[in-house]
Amino acid sequence: MRNRQWVRGARRASRVLPVAVAVLLSGACTPMDDAMAAIFGRSMRDQPTFDPYESPLLPPEGAVSFSSGNFPAGPGTVNIGQPEGGDYLIPDFTQASTLNPADPVWSAFANPVEPTAASLERGKVVFDRYCAVCHGVDGVGANALILEKWQALVVYDLAGPVVQGYPDTYIYGMMRVGRGLMPQYGHQITHFDRWHVVNYVRQLQADFNSRGAGQAGEG
Repeated sequence: MRNRQWVRGARRASRVLPVAVAVLLSGACTPMDDAMAAIFGRSMRDQPTFDPYESPLLPPEGAVSFSSGNFPAGPGTVNIGQPEGGDYLIPDFTQASTLNPADPVWSAFANPVEPTAASLERGKVVFDRYCAVCHGVDGVGANALILEKWQALVVYDLAGPVVQGYPDTYIYGMMRVGRGLMPQYGHQITHFDRWHVVNYVRQLQADFNSRGAGQAGEG
């Protein structure tokens, strides 16, 4: 019974398909579509397209995107359309040369924020919020808070001698674009806050040196 029904359905489709193709090729659907557009004010032939994950809603009038605040004119200010404070084209850590902190690409720009008390205070706030969980509140990976739950996780010392040899711009670049297991935080930590974190990391390194590597717990 099922085979006979399938055969009858296939026969109907074989008769309808040529007619449908002929209608499409002749353009007979166009007048009907035009009539529907005249009645309802729109046509299926004219509709917007969106990229994957693109929001179909336009931002409110006068809205300022978060990315606009990444390059304000100075620390503590918010970009609301004024010229940006600088153009920092941070390279990605995908080329062999950029993996080397001594590569000249990292000397193309410099830390614009002086390590003042206010900068260090702000750097500590941001560091404790985003960085301490994986790097320890003192910058020593062995003291990372995440190790309480994930003992096998590979953590990285920021206070030790290796990162002490990194230029400020290299640490800034790691925060902004990420590297290896380190995710990018450019969408979470704004431009000047990254520099505040860099200054605070230098303070942690100075504290590490003053305590001595053995007492700091670096393995």
